[in-house]
Amino acid sequence: MTEELPETGPALVAHAAGDLRIDEVPLPQPAPDEAVVEVLYGGICGSDLHYWLHGAAGESILKAPLVLGHEISGVVVRPAVNGAGPLAGTAVAVHPATPGPGAAKYPADRPNLSPGCTYLGSAARYPHTDGAFSRYVTLPVRMLRPLPEGTNLRTAALIEPASVAWHAVSRAGDVRGKTALVIGSGPIGALAVAVLKRAGAARITAVDLHLKPLEIATAVGADQVINAADTAAIAAVEADVVIESSGNHHGLASAIQGAVRGGTVVMVGLLPTGMQPVPISLAITRELDLRGSFRFNDEIDQVIAALADGSLHIEPVITHQFPLADALHAFEVAKDSTSSGKVLLSFGDGEARGARSFRPLW
Repeated sequence: MTEELPETGPALVAHAAGDLRIDEVPLPQPAPDEAVVEVLYGGICGSDLHYWLHGAAGESILKAPLVLGHEISGVVVRPAVNGAGPLAGTAVAVHPATPGPGAAKYPADRPNLSPGCTYLGSAARYPHTDGAFSRYVTLPVRMLRPLPEGTNLRTAALIEPASVAWHAVSRAGDVRGKTALVIGSGPIGALAVAVLKRAGAARITAVDLHLKPLEIATAVGADQVINAADTAAIAAVEADVVIESSGNHHGLASAIQGAVRGGTVVMVGLLPTGMQPVPISLAITRELDLRGSFRFNDEIDQVIAALADGSLHIEPVITHQFPLADALHAFEVAKDSTSSGKVLLSFGDGEARGARSFRPLW
């Protein structure tokens, strides 16, 4: 059976730089191909922090209030009336992308490169695309990924960022038996360590400026950690594969310096717009393969399967959890990378239901 749902519910809304509010927002009436999901957990992403701190994430500038959030897990409480998608009571993760329409060129098998792509909780387009940091959210069923029975819904809030990390590692090709270096051990970097471990990398070295991220990286599979200030130690790694997830030019410089001649550097950390001072001459003379990595495609299904079979160990990436009512404090904690990894918000009765492994509710 389905629940009676309210017409409005609390949501976390960014109004401008420094202006983060819990507003009562209407629950949109679902279209025939949309379901209503009760959100249980949501992970705070770097883009959410940027909208709060700066009123913009890169070139995506707030022009109107925006419901934040795209890293969520929850339970379907009203299925799509057209019969598609998961039934009521199904635990789900969410793929937050909608590929853009039109004839602009991009590889057909890489919709993440679609020029008009929209993303939940993004101000890249106007009107903005509201996110899912809300008690209930209406979503097209194509975004919903049913979770296997026994999935821990708290950990499932990491599925979206883990998919970003999985995509980044896949951009490097087969990493079995290879040495790997991860520059920047925040949540995406730590998740990349976990994915590299599962993929069979022979030795994984994680780099960061702070102790806490390095502790998390070790917990999910790093064999060695290096302080980012120790450039000589980084250069000595000579890794076959480097994942750059710091998102700054110093990190990219370290990635180039830490790669073996003929190695591959995958750039998943989003650097600021404009020119960047990095040692490209070294990349040329070493014949390094520099590859971009942006969001993900169907890797989310592989992440879900790997969580279900226990081969992907990512729980230590979560360091804090707060109820929605304490969202501002949660964001303050999340912005301090010296003491936090992934910070979660819990919604509704997620504390009672989601922290344990999911079992059908109806």
